[in-house]
Amino acid sequence: MEKRWIYKENPDADTVEQLSKAININAYLAKILVQRGIHTFDEAKEFFRPSLSRLYDPFLMLNMDKAVNRLTEAVFNEEKIMIYGDYDVDGTTSVSLIYLFLKQFTDNLEFYIPDRYSEGYGISKKGIDYAIENEFNLIIALDCGVRAIDRAKQAKEAGIDLIVCDHHLPGDELPEAFALLDPKQKNCKYPFKELSGCGVGFKLLQGFCQQNTIEKEKLFEYLDLVAVSIASDIVPIVDENRILAFYGLKKLNQSPSAGLKSLIEISGKKNEFSISDVVFSIGPRINAAGRLTHAKESVNLLIGDAKETDVFADNLNDRNKERREFDQTITAEALEMIASLAGDRKSTVLFKEDWHKGVIGIVASRCIEHYHRPTIILTKSNGKATGSARSVDGFDVHEAISECADLLEQFGGHTHAAGLTLPVDNVEKFINRFEEIVSDRILPEQLIPKIEIDTEIPLTAINFKTYNVMSQMGPFGPQNMSPVFGTKNVIVDTIPKVIKDKHIKGFVHAENSTKLFEFIGFNMADKIADLKVGEPFNIAYHLEENNYLGNKSLILNLKDVKFDA
Repeated sequence: MEKRWIYKENPDADTVEQLSKAININAYLAKILVQRGIHTFDEAKEFFRPSLSRLYDPFLMLNMDKAVNRLTEAVFNEEKIMIYGDYDVDGTTSVSLIYLFLKQFTDNLEFYIPDRYSEGYGISKKGIDYAIENEFNLIIALDCGVRAIDRAKQAKEAGIDLIVCDHHLPGDELPEAFALLDPKQKNCKYPFKELSGCGVGFKLLQGFCQQNTIEKEKLFEYLDLVAVSIASDIVPIVDENRILAFYGLKKLNQSPSAGLKSLIEISGKKNEFSISDVVFSIGPRINAAGRLTHAKESVNLLIGDAKETDVFADNLNDRNKERREFDQTITAEALEMIASLAGDRKSTVLFKEDWHKGVIGIVASRCIEHYHRPTIILTKSNGKATGSARSVDGFDVHEAISECADLLEQFGGHTHAAGLTLPVDNVEKFINRFEEIVSDRILPEQLIPKIEIDTEIPLTAINFKTYNVMSQMGPFGPQNMSPVFGTKNVIVDTIPKVIKDKHIKGFVHAENSTKLFEFIGFNMADKIADLKVGEPFNIAYHLEENNYLGNKSLILNLKDVKFDA
């Protein structure tokens, strides 16, 4: 698909110049920093040197005092504690974090992960029934629970106290939990609203440490789990998340927990892990168990010791291979179905009874890569149509789904991703209603993928100093993405090589220079016919380091090329 190139607005030139001089970097990098809200030497120092000492006081979060007091009481009175979490990466890392940390202080712990297929998302009746039957006194629910009105009531009536640690948007009614921790709830004055579910669990433990004078270093031992949750749940990597991700990645790369170490080894990656590496290498393997069998396999890996984690990691790796096969097969079927649809539709909603429920969210994302529009993939489960929705930039798919609420049994999620369940008989009505809503609201430009370019830069400014300063702006992720540079009028001296029939690799130089810069363009083989020797074109790219057998060089990882002036 043709892409829109959007150049970010130029910030105030004087501010850029002053920052450039103050921290001795070129104007292009200073401009990117100012775009990201960094204007002064002190702000730059804080940004480039994240510190755990700048984590917020957990007791700023509404109900934290109640939650910490209840947890302390349960630990010291040796009450039975159930740690309940969702089946995705955020949920399983949350459960593992709380379990591993509290295991140092009590043996009266058990974890519970709902089955994706028989119980579904959130706190389930089966889970509360299990807690009642086994006489648990306290449930800590992680990455879910803020909308669990009925289940909170069930627990309360059974005399079980419930602490909810969630980060999703609350509904109009809040559950009657003993303590509800969610920075997004009304009246919560916690200064950072975008923690992952695991991040909210971390704040509970941070409060527990402060109240009970436990060395905070004991808790920081588990920051690798927090970093994996931040990366995999696609939360903004700014503010407190950036601090947690920075130190969590350091832990992951230097001394990971036994379970994560096994996953790193099985991934085969030799270089340091970035947020992106976690998203594409560690996250899918942890997620695979919950998608295909049961997510307790992932928790067993994450809380296991070195003697057993290799076996668990092998199992997850096998699950992930199976998941990829389902993903590829269903994506191919879905793309065929879209191609056969008549009319100029602004949304995609597909339903097929035998698609695997565990991969439909991934398939929705894959469809958007080919057809850039809000997409919902539905399958049949427990007699109902159930599905996952993904959206395009700037379009609130959750809000659009909510306007079809009368056709649904349940739904929930975020602006860009949601889940829903409805009677099979309502599928056709839903497809038509959703298309009407999207058609009315979506802007034409939202149907064209865009590339946001941080700054235009000449090739003469590309060097190792630029790369080294830029790399310290990480960890990169949502709201702090790796900078995209734009350079106009570059030239190839020879036609690039085509690799595996899909990718291109070659060298470019500026019009007025012979200095060559290596580039790679993934999935850009279709551009090869337009690349003419000696004819200038424009590139948008990430600047990356290539490390081959210890020989380091810079490489331009192309995002797109344009041949018009």
